[in-house]
Amino acid sequence: MNYKGYRFSLSIRVLGLLISLTILAFGIVLPNTFALVIGILLSVFSVFQLYRFLIKRFVAMDDFFESVKYRDFSRWFSEAHGSQDIRELHKGFNLVNKTIKSIDSERQAQFLYLQKILEMVNIGIIAYNVESGEVLWANDSIMKTLDFPSFKNISFVEKRHPQLYDELFETYHSTTASVTLEMKQETLNVLISDTVFEMETNSFKLIVLQNIEETLSQNESEAWKKLLSVMTHEIMNSIAPISSLAETLENEIQNNLDDPETNPLNIEDLNSGIKSIKRRSEGLLKFAKTYRSLNKVTQLNLANVRIGELFENIQTLMQPSIENSNIKIEFLLENPDLQINIDSYLIEQVLINLLLNAMEACQEVADAKIQISANKKINGKVIIRVSDNGKGIPDEIKDSVFVPFFSTKKTGSGIGLSLSKQIMLLHKGRIQIKSAEGTGTVISLLF
Repeated sequence: MNYKGYRFSLSIRVLGLLISLTILAFGIVLPNTFALVIGILLSVFSVFQLYRFLIKRFVAMDDFFESVKYRDFSRWFSEAHGSQDIRELHKGFNLVNKTIKSIDSERQAQFLYLQKILEMVNIGIIAYNVESGEVLWANDSIMKTLDFPSFKNISFVEKRHPQLYDELFETYHSTTASVTLEMKQETLNVLISDTVFEMETNSFKLIVLQNIEETLSQNESEAWKKLLSVMTHEIMNSIAPISSLAETLENEIQNNLDDPETNPLNIEDLNSGIKSIKRRSEGLLKFAKTYRSLNKVTQLNLANVRIGELFENIQTLMQPSIENSNIKIEFLLENPDLQINIDSYLIEQVLINLLLNAMEACQEVADAKIQISANKKINGKVIIRVSDNGKGIPDEIKDSVFVPFFSTKKTGSGIGLSLSKQIMLLHKGRIQIKSAEGTGTVISLLF
């Protein structure tokens, strides 16, 4: 509002009234008939102008408060007529109405947004007035769970299903509780929680109901699918090198049978290969048994194992795959007599997983190189590292690689690293990963 213009207009009218009263007083004191008549006319005119000036503004404010009272914020006050201060006053009223309409529109949009979200969630929600029983809001999920049509008052449920009414609306559940609801044709297992809240002078109760029957069945089905995926992944990781090594031995034997003189049979290589197949087969059987009850394992078949022997077993087992990969793979060991107290079958499984991952990461890399090394720290900890110069792991997924079933591979199950971590935890050890995209990856097993 233009307060300067308003003060100026008011001051002029007050001054005019004072002058008129002065002339009137002058006519009475003299006495002077002309001055008396002029004073009376001017005084009446000045009072009328002052009254009209003030009443216009009070009427405008009264109209505005009337619209506020009845929440009529669509009213528009003219900004093109009247004095400047009236126009400024109307402009202020219009700005207030516009702001309130904007806030109301945002509130309605937020309410609709929240309503759509609550309608989409697979959890039943209902809110009602505690005193009157009138339903404030309920989503489709709770109607579907209870197998009821839409109702406006909870007395509808009381008349048709008193037991359900007592459990839902009369019983207070301070914490989330598992409840069995006896329906007309079935029994439902649900999680239920409720709370009471105040709005103005009314009390409302909010009830949240989740049908866990379907959730349990769905989770069970997903668990079976994931279990089969895990077992298939780990079995294939072990069977592939066994099959490749067996095929190599078979070819050597067949070549010897066809032409013994040209292709003499190396008994030591044959014996070493058969032992590797036997060890890995035993490890695979043990893995299947261990995985079946991995969360219940409290004891491992620990033994002092020479790391050099561990590396030799893996190198022999993976040799056919290594030769076909065009990747330079090195086994480095500072101390040939270094020993470690481990379950060799499970740690072999871990190293096979890590080696296969490293080989896959190096497939499209020129001069690809993988190193498997072991050393002993000053504090007595033994560290086995699998390093490669492959494509590396992007920063955005680095924290997720140990999450069960997380995988960036189209055919991967996402359990290799998570299972390796679990095996290391069983050994009271740790697995750490350092990687830079485009540079390579180093995975350390700390015992």
